[in-house]
Amino acid sequence: MSYRHIYEPSALIEYKKAISWFQERNETAADNFVKEVKEKIIMICDDPFRYRNTYKKLRETSLKKYPYSIVYFADEEKQLIIIFSVYHHKRNPRRKYKR
Repeated sequence: MSYRHIYEPSALIEYKKAISWFQERNETAADNFVKEVKEKIIMICDDPFRYRNTYKKLRETSLKKYPYSIVYFADEEKQLIIIFSVYHHKRNPRRKYKR
């Protein structure tokens, strides 16, 4: 059974900023970024424990073509994926899990 997903407000802001950044430079890149994030979230929802546990109960996976990671928590009881961050790889890694 596939899980549902939601974004933490700060993760949604990060995601929208990334989309805006790509849109300013290249509309096709922005569209492909959105498509890749959606595909990765579908994979996470289908098998949430497939990706590595990186910090406490948070899991993480990287996008293939873009330098971003998706950091999430899988709530087994509610069958829910909570996306905590859409994190650019060049940002300070110490802040990745602080919320």
